[in-house]
Amino acid sequence: MENSSIVTEFILLGMTDNPQLGILLFVVFLIVYIVTVLENLGLVVLIRVSPCLHTPMYFFLSNLSFLDVCFSSVTIPNTLANLLSKLQAVSFLGCVTQMDLFIIFASAECNLLASMAYDRYTAICHPLLYHVKMSRIRCLLLVAGCYLGGLINMVSVTTSITKLSFCQPFVLPHFFCDIPPLLALACSDPWVTQILVVACGGFTLVTSIVVILASYMSVLMTILGIPSSFGKQKAFSTCASHLIAVGLYYGTTMYTYLQPSRHGSQEGNQMVSVFYTMVFPMFNPLIYSLRNQEVKVALWKILRQSP
Repeated sequence: MENSSIVTEFILLGMTDNPQLGILLFVVFLIVYIVTVLENLGLVVLIRVSPCLHTPMYFFLSNLSFLDVCFSSVTIPNTLANLLSKLQAVSFLGCVTQMDLFIIFASAECNLLASMAYDRYTAICHPLLYHVKMSRIRCLLLVAGCYLGGLINMVSVTTSITKLSFCQPFVLPHFFCDIPPLLALACSDPWVTQILVVACGGFTLVTSIVVILASYMSVLMTILGIPSSFGKQKAFSTCASHLIAVGLYYGTTMYTYLQPSRHGSQEGNQMVSVFYTMVFPMFNPLIYSLRNQEVKVALWKILRQSP
């Protein structure tokens, strides 16, 4: 029997116990983080200073880039510090705080992707009413609702997890304080918390996926009714980037959080976590920018005006 006591700190096992591999991972993750921050903040600034990008679609895109910076900043800096540290310890309060921020930003990103799908539905299916339906006030309310949903998920899950007792040794086989490895350390039965995690995560994922599927089914029917091939190609192009981002993000998060069993594969969850906490935020601006002619034109104009 493992002893249960009041937890004051956790030990993160991190990625590896090999010093040489740790240095290599540090360099790789540092480059990934710098590129992620520069890309996303650069896209936010570009949208801000380019009048041609002052539309609801790019308003949501700038908020997505801001979320990606926050999302990656919750995990990567701490991971970098731990890769160079012999004792990868984190206080209980620090662990809970990291988990709280992670839940808020992850849930908000799911909701924001659904809002972006609704925006594309309105633009393509109701173009004449687009600026009426997607007014500035409605866009602000949608973004605020995205964060509110994340806050509700965070409060619900955190309240339940902090009531659990944990077993010694307080060792997390992960590189950050994620929900599945925390539940794996619980001495008290975590089934209520597991159900709550699946319920909150499932509700967020299912509702956003329903909005996305309903929006793009309507978009597809509208596109098929467009007589010109150029019009169809342009409509498909505006939606393709968003669909790629949705597929990558939802696939990895569903794998991790809709089966948070204490007997699940921590190694598998860790590999998937690397993808959606580090890789996805880095590629998001590229997915939207490289396939978006308006962003390319706006960037070219800014570069031509610079001395």
